[in-house]
Amino acid sequence: MMNLITMGRRGALILATALLGAACSPASDTNESSTTQTNQALPAGNIDDARINNAASEPGNWLAHGLDYREQRFSPLTQINRDTVAKLGLAYELDVGSNDALEATPIVVDNTLFFTSTYSIVHAVDAVSGEELWRYDPQVPKEFLRKACCGPINRGVSVYQGNVYVATLDGRLVAVKASNGEKVWEVDTVIDRDRFYSITGAPKTAKGKVFIGNGGAEFGVRGYVTAYDAATGEQIWRFYTVPGDPSLPFEHPEMELAATTWKGGAWWEVGGGGTVWNSIVYDPEFDQVYLGVGNGAPWTRVIRSPGGGDNLFLSSIVAVDADTGSMNWYYQTTPGDNWDYTAVQDMTLADMTVDGEERKVLLQAPKNGFFYVLDREDGELLRAHPYVKTTWATHVDMETGRPVENPETDYTEEAKWVLPGPLGGHDWQAMSFDESKGIMYLPAQDFPFIYSLNKEFKETGYFKRNPGTTNLGLDMENSSILAAEMEDSAPVAKGYLKAFDPISGEELWSVDHVHYWNSGVLASAGGLVFQGDGLGYLSAYDADTGEKLWTYNTYISMLAPPVSYAIDGTQYVAILAGTGGVENFVGTTNETAALKYGNFGKLLVFKLGGDAVLKEPRIRDRTIPEQPLLTASADQLLRGEQQYNVVCGGCHGGNVRAAGIIPDLRMMGDGKHAIFKEIVIDGVLSAGGMASFADVVTPEDAENIRQYIISRANIDREAAQQVSSSAGG
Repeated sequence: MMNLITMGRRGALILATALLGAACSPASDTNESSTTQTNQALPAGNIDDARINNAASEPGNWLAHGLDYREQRFSPLTQINRDTVAKLGLAYELDVGSNDALEATPIVVDNTLFFTSTYSIVHAVDAVSGEELWRYDPQVPKEFLRKACCGPINRGVSVYQGNVYVATLDGRLVAVKASNGEKVWEVDTVIDRDRFYSITGAPKTAKGKVFIGNGGAEFGVRGYVTAYDAATGEQIWRFYTVPGDPSLPFEHPEMELAATTWKGGAWWEVGGGGTVWNSIVYDPEFDQVYLGVGNGAPWTRVIRSPGGGDNLFLSSIVAVDADTGSMNWYYQTTPGDNWDYTAVQDMTLADMTVDGEERKVLLQAPKNGFFYVLDREDGELLRAHPYVKTTWATHVDMETGRPVENPETDYTEEAKWVLPGPLGGHDWQAMSFDESKGIMYLPAQDFPFIYSLNKEFKETGYFKRNPGTTNLGLDMENSSILAAEMEDSAPVAKGYLKAFDPISGEELWSVDHVHYWNSGVLASAGGLVFQGDGLGYLSAYDADTGEKLWTYNTYISMLAPPVSYAIDGTQYVAILAGTGGVENFVGTTNETAALKYGNFGKLLVFKLGGDAVLKEPRIRDRTIPEQPLLTASADQLLRGEQQYNVVCGGCHGGNVRAAGIIPDLRMMGDGKHAIFKEIVIDGVLSAGGMASFADVVTPEDAENIRQYIISRANIDREAAQQVSSSAGG
């Protein structure tokens, strides 16, 4: 039984229930719902390789994740330009009912927008009117949120050969009909359900295949990428990115090579990591797929591989044959990664002149702070320039292709501030490349982080994997204490929009942002660069100078990249608004839109002369209420702080300061305090995403955590009252 509900403008529901025949799928349809409008002809979504490869011939569409297979994300449209952008206004908004991050790139084909919201829900929307045509909900269990690194996020769909492909947070790959959202097939991509595998990335499609990786390195999983038949869901090949148990046969020859670079320890018990959770790019010119590989598990190499070694293929770009999955070449950006310096960030394909020679290149700005230019044919390193402040390494040796690590930031013996931190100099937020000028426009950040080796390992030489939570190999228990002790030496965190020359390494211009965590970007032939920010403003900048030419207050913090499309002679700019993700983990003291107003997931679409008006939300009351009696001893408070940092801080924020998305525990009323143990241990709120932590938290620890929350609330409440008194008088 599936629910079939027609949708009106703004998502107004008009009833109906219909019994649909069973789809061709190993899974039951019982818990899934699809909504559709049946009284009109819907687009078939018949995108194929030729159409994606020749996207320039239909500039009004946005056919693939990065526009086409080259993933340059550069719009050829010019109606919205330097001279006309002042007239840009809101055409429509669509509230998708989400209060967490929206990170998807919309696909626009044949007058329809296809995108995902939280919990992997797929939406099909009339691109002109904003009317929702259908919605497919794969019914991801809310309690699965505990098993995902960074919230119930999803970075989008692939539309291909009449289907829409979505990968779900709980690790399934699903094909639904582009015409009505009816499920065609579903497969489980997870190799070990005892591990916390998840998927947040968008599937990629080419040559009749769907390519997808996974996430979960921090929880202790082993990375791999799988190619499935686009028509049937049948597995075609699988490429593992790190070796498994060396006592077992190697799955493919590349694992035998990789195993020689892992030395000592039992990495396979902790997982190894190497998840490909974001960037997968198909190159039709060389018929190969580039895999952007992530960090190790745990992060710290002395625990993961105590005998040393590069730990292939962590933090690498790996080129594999599209038909067989066999490796053609690899380049490792961060050998023996020790900092969570993933290479999963977007990769762009281009033709460029390098040292007087025409080269087919791959461009990437991974987390480690260096911008790489590689030859796509063989992986030769052509350039590696720093694009943000970088302290972990002094430079990349162009003879060896290896970074030269800075011994002054070695955190083996003592804690050190390091740049970039685990958010990277650039994370998954999309960049945009103007090939005609050879300029990359990228969102970047200075986000420092204190790295300190796991205390138990330093004292005993032993690290025990905890399957119920993250296993970073760092001293996360005492992270807030270290931050307080080292606050005076902390570098400033901030964000940037940069125009960068990948060949010369020259920064052509840079725009400072108040907040470090901002949206992806879109550059256009109209001479503009669009970006949303954490304060809630979508802005257009002059692509040559960085001058801000237009801005619009959306009242919503943004992370997703804008796209542009045109229908019937009208150009549109669309962006999904709503923040979250790793911002939940780090929290913030900046006055972001999420903190000020809350977090409302919306599709916002703009056009010249648009006159729709956004209603300004009510400013949130963030007054910390008077707290229950604090009864814990100093030792109990310390234990509560340590347990909070390990178990709770990843969602509810460092120092119990939430980022405006997940509930701020300082604001708990007496009712929540009264049932705190039932929430944490018994999982009474699991239906809303707060699963039980009984496997990692004892009732005594739960009370210690609650007491620590009270103590933090009291400190911040008193500080706020002092500020208020000073301001008033």
